[in-house]
This record gives sequence, structure tokens and C-alpha cells, in this order.
Amino acid sequence: MNQIPRYIKVGLLTFCLLTQPAWALLASCTVSSTPVNFGNYDVFNSSPTDATGTVTVTCTGILGLLGLLVHYNVSLDSGNSGNSSARKMQQAGSSTDLEYNLYTDSGHSVVWGDGSNGSSTISSSLTILQLGANTDNISLYGRIPAGQNVEAGSYSDIITVTVDY
Repeated sequence: MNQIPRYIKVGLLTFCLLTQPAWALLASCTVSSTPVNFGNYDVFNSSPTDATGTVTVTCTGILGLLGLLVHYNVSLDSGNSGNSSARKMQQAGSSTDLEYNLYTDSGHSVVWGDGSNGSSTISSSLTILQLGANTDNISLYGRIPAGQNVEAGSYSDIITVTVDY
């Protein structure tokens, strides 16, 4: 009678108990975004200036696997300010800053960051049900508070989006 060697059984058991980071080897994910364009900011307007953008996470199963559930976490860095709870756009060639922030919700109540300084990240998942890629479009809500007396000009910030899966 032929017996399966013990080391093969252990190998199969180990494969079934892989942790989530090891399962990430079975998928490939990318991230892209559309910028948050606030347009013109009116220093005399008593209402905040709001705008939206999109963060897109695209995951593809490798080896033709179907039904693979990919969990991921999306974080944003703090940009120029060094603090995701107090982001600032800078005017090129000037020391003038324009305060703003990015949020996970349309009510502008949860700052989207890296989980530090009171900010939150977005956690979600995609199920790869077909050959090819599955995509998740996540809305990004930006707000410039009213009442900032700043110089006229162009202001910008660069935010790095990170997806851990």
C-alpha cells in the first residue's frame, strides 16, 4: 500500500492556512486617481468650497483564479503639510498656504489619511469573478474652509495614495 509522504500533507496544510499577505501573491492590484479640482476659491464667500475626485483600485487574479476575495486598505499621505488632519495647498513661489482637507464621506466629517492624527483609511474588498480585472471606484471629497484671506494665484498639493492588499 502506497502512503503519501508526511511532508506533502504538511505542505498542503500550510497552503490552506496562508495568511492574507501570502494570498496577495494570487492577485495584483493597482491604484489611480482623478484629481480634486476646486476651481476658483472666493475669499469673500461665506460657504466652504467643495470638490470631488475618485480613487480607483483595480485588482486582477493571477493564474486564472476566479472567486478570489482581495481585501485592501487605501490610505492618503499628508501632502505638503505633514499632518493629514491639517492639509495645506501652497502657492508656487510663495509662502502662502490655503487650508483644505480630504474626506471619506460627503458630509466632510471623516478625514481620509493614513490612520494617524485622527484620520481614517478606507478598507474594502473586491471579488474577482471573471477573467480580467475588477475595479472599485471610491469617491474622494475635498473641502476648503471659508474665510481664508489668501493671495490670488494657483495653489496645489500632491497627495500619495497607497493601497495595501
